[in-house]
Amino acid sequence: MTSSTALMIVDVQNAMFADPELPLHNGKEVLSNIQRLLQKAREDGLPVIYIQHTSTSDDEFSEGKPTWHIHPSIAPQPNESVVRKSSWDAFYQTELLAKLQELNIQKLVICGMQTEFCLDTTSRGAYSLGYHHNVLISDAHSTFDSKVLPAADIIKHHNQMLGGRFVQLMKTEDILAKGFN
Repeated sequence: MTSSTALMIVDVQNAMFADPELPLHNGKEVLSNIQRLLQKAREDGLPVIYIQHTSTSDDEFSEGKPTWHIHPSIAPQPNESVVRKSSWDAFYQTELLAKLQELNIQKLVICGMQTEFCLDTTSRGAYSLGYHHNVLISDAHSTFDSKVLPAADIIKHHNQMLGGRFVQLMKTEDILAKGFN
């Protein structure tokens, strides 16, 4: 089965769950939602594209470090694509656009980390490149508290700013009930 829709999972890497002193907002629930979306996409034969932040400096996102790996509960299967990036935008200096064109993808269903950084920038970048029918799963992305705002407010703000402009917002349950297309 070929589909013009793909599930894109952004930066769901071990580093996001590594520090118990700095917990990801609703981390277990968000990870569970992503697991359920991934299962549905696989059952429906949709392409799955993972975005993996790969740092150019020596930190938790350095290639090969345990924290760099995609979370094991959603590990890519051999037929699924992994696009490595070194900036907030998954399209910037990566093969993502070429991969989407190769697969004839017209619509992305987006979930992952971190709301105000890579998820936001990638959603806007996709729109700028002509992907105008994307869906952001409003309860399948997360971030951490900042010095200025709690994570819940950051997520709420970004859902409001992105939704209706750069993406359509849907909840995990809606996708599971209605499907990806």
